[in-house]
Amino acid sequence: MHSKLKKLTLLIFFIISTTALHAQESFITEVSYPYLDKLIATAKKNYPEVKIRQAQINAAKATLTQSKVMWLDAFTASYIYSPRNSLNLTNPTFFNGYQVSISVNLGTLLSKPFTTRTAKEAVNVAQYQQQQYNLTVEATVKRLYFTYLEAQADLRNRARAVVDGEIAVKQLKYTFQKGESTFHDYNEALTSLYNQNSFKVQSELAMLTAKANLEEILGTKLEEVK
Repeated sequence: MHSKLKKLTLLIFFIISTTALHAQESFITEVSYPYLDKLIATAKKNYPEVKIRQAQINAAKATLTQSKVMWLDAFTASYIYSPRNSLNLTNPTFFNGYQVSISVNLGTLLSKPFTTRTAKEAVNVAQYQQQQYNLTVEATVKRLYFTYLEAQADLRNRARAVVDGEIAVKQLKYTFQKGESTFHDYNEALTSLYNQNSFKVQSELAMLTAKANLEEILGTKLEEVK
């Protein structure tokens, strides 16, 4: 009986050691940078805030174009028509026919370069803000992608731990029924299995949450990014 208990102890130790090795697995090898680039491109294409930044650039460029055209506002043209066969004794004129005059508003004319420069700087600011936000999007997608992979790896580890725990429980149940192990040992194995199942459920929630967070910034389902 002592020999059987020794073998059982070695079996349990092997199962626990295997579980520990599973827990030490790394998800680094699962990182796909080409796929990550696709995720970043998808986020930049779909995320509303990115579209807002582009709309701000378009609006700033439209204002710049408008400021360039508004140079003409400084000039005012007018005309006077004097018939050739008429004689105006009140306001006599020396010229007949159409007479065109152009006036210049110096204040408006001198302010136009500053208005145009301000409009150009507004375009630059909008572009810089877009570049800055693109960097933020890239960093966020990377972080959420790595978190998702980590959650997947942890879930796999928890699932293996549950399988290993089930094996240990079955073995202890078998030996307990034969009187080769105590109820205390069998009960501890059951408690450990329940705990592992609880950890697995938590890992499933963490994985689904990580996936939802990533899909939020992608603007689409993860499965649709090919």
